[in-house]
Amino acid sequence: MNTEQQIGFDKVKEMWIQLAVSTDAKEKIAGTAVITDEKELLRQQKETTDSRVMIEKLGNPPLQDVTEIREILQAAVRGDCLTPYQLERVEKVLVVVDRLKQYLARGKQFGNPLAYYDENLDERGELREEIVMQIRNEEVDDRASKLLFDLRMKIGALEEAMKQKADQLIRNNKDLMADTYHTLRNGRICVPVKKEYRFRIPGSVIDKSATGNTVFIEPAAVAKLFEELQLLRVEEENEVYRILYTLSSLVADALPAMEENMRMIEKLDFLFSKGKLSIDLECSAPVINLERRIVLKGARHPLMDRTVNVPLDFEMGGSERGIVITGPNTGGKTVAIKTVMINCYMAQCGLHVCCGQADICMNSNYLSDIGDGQDLSENLSTFSAHIKNVLSILAAAGRDSFVIMDELGSGTDPAEGMGIAVAILTELLKSGANFLVTTHYPEVKDFASKNENIVNARMTFDKETLKPTYRMVIGEAGESCAFYIADRLGMPGYMLETAARAAYGEEAAKGYRFGNGQELKKNPVPKISKVKKAAVKPGLSVLYHIGDSVMVYPEKKIGIVCETVNDKGALRVQVVGRKFWINHKRVKLHVKAEELYPEDYDFSIIFDSVEERKIRHDMQRKYTDEVLVTEE
Repeated sequence: MNTEQQIGFDKVKEMWIQLAVSTDAKEKIAGTAVITDEKELLRQQKETTDSRVMIEKLGNPPLQDVTEIREILQAAVRGDCLTPYQLERVEKVLVVVDRLKQYLARGKQFGNPLAYYDENLDERGELREEIVMQIRNEEVDDRASKLLFDLRMKIGALEEAMKQKADQLIRNNKDLMADTYHTLRNGRICVPVKKEYRFRIPGSVIDKSATGNTVFIEPAAVAKLFEELQLLRVEEENEVYRILYTLSSLVADALPAMEENMRMIEKLDFLFSKGKLSIDLECSAPVINLERRIVLKGARHPLMDRTVNVPLDFEMGGSERGIVITGPNTGGKTVAIKTVMINCYMAQCGLHVCCGQADICMNSNYLSDIGDGQDLSENLSTFSAHIKNVLSILAAAGRDSFVIMDELGSGTDPAEGMGIAVAILTELLKSGANFLVTTHYPEVKDFASKNENIVNARMTFDKETLKPTYRMVIGEAGESCAFYIADRLGMPGYMLETAARAAYGEEAAKGYRFGNGQELKKNPVPKISKVKKAAVKPGLSVLYHIGDSVMVYPEKKIGIVCETVNDKGALRVQVVGRKFWINHKRVKLHVKAEELYPEDYDFSIIFDSVEERKIRHDMQRKYTDEVLVTEE
């Protein structure tokens, strides 16, 4: 059984996960299960309350996913050179740590215990300042060091000088040039020279145009400056790596503090996600007890629309261990038991509950049997799967268990189903578990009313409006109201009268008054389209016999009948050694076979080749590997 899925807690988890920021917190939420340690549960409930109060007073905390930072820190510890991008990610986390520390510090004015987590956060101001001063826009800043600044200034001056020399060469040799501006080819500054003047300009040919009419030459004067530029760039690269390695070393030294920061961010992310969920679902903090008492005031199912949901008031405890809920279909019985269990489940997961007030006992486990349990993979019917699930529940149920079962004993013969329902209730009583069950069996209501440990309850139904009110009344048994609901949904009166007589007898059926006197309306149903068989006139097949000579139209060729007319009105004719099917209307009898051939004449002489007749002869008198192929 999957209780979380049956009561809808898996959907609540999905909502909860969306409120978390870090991957670690999301994974922790996905793995959340009921807490069976009272001290731990009370602590987590307190944290949920504190986080909600903090959010209500100060807004959402500044949090960030730190999964990527763990990889960056490991790279720094290995001695790798962190990239400017990675260093900026570290700096951004330190900004988050600083802001989170300030956020928590503001919470101290309210005496909130969560505020004191700020003491575990270390913003590492020196490291952050070093990164900010030396890294900008994912690059090492020009002023990261005096040497780097000087090198980049010289590089910039050399690049400008190279461009000026190239431009001056172009101006002095306009007649030799294919264009009036320099260009960059393969990383080198070149001048465009007409092909026929390539030897007039001193320098190296770097590239040529697609047509071959222009060559791109790096002037000798520019090439000399380029060599100086390359040396400066090597020095620049070395200085950049020195700065990056220095910062990487600082990050590696800060590993213990950074790991603690990340641990606290992930922990606070999980705690504050519970507070966010409490606010979003308009929850309240439950009271936790160990006396097997459940009291819910104004309870809601967290997945239902709050504007249409009818709040549920529920109470059980003392001597009673179980409640049998009866009432009409669509009356809210299933929603009611799900609402009770999911609120208890949320409370024992350390979450607030969707109630105005709640006093909830701790349970060792939560067991449920709800809905159509048909298992196609195991070829089990609904009833078989239901019984299989029930047996597993009874095997797991103990004194501190909480069990809910929907439509107890349904899916089989009513008399036998009722007996099974009573047997299940008896076994649940022996286990000592708290349980809620729904049923339609009157005998089960009677069984509950005679047992001091079970209480009847009903979902109310307004017979005037024929609508359920979705309210539970504990201490009273209800009726199914199936006839009233079927009447409202349009079942004809004559059908309902038949149902009442079958259920309660002729006399009892007279007491029912059904308002729907209409006949059952039939919807148009598509008809089956049958294949029309070709009509063959009686006796048509006897008009032609094998061996008859016939005239084939419109060619007016003489042929011989190989096969008589089939059910489609076609016969097979051989004309000049070729056999084919043709409609009987396109042939006319020329000479009958009896006038052309003697009785018992072997027509294979006409229709088969010499080779085919030989094979057929061999097949009749001995085994042969030859195959006789019949033409279709």
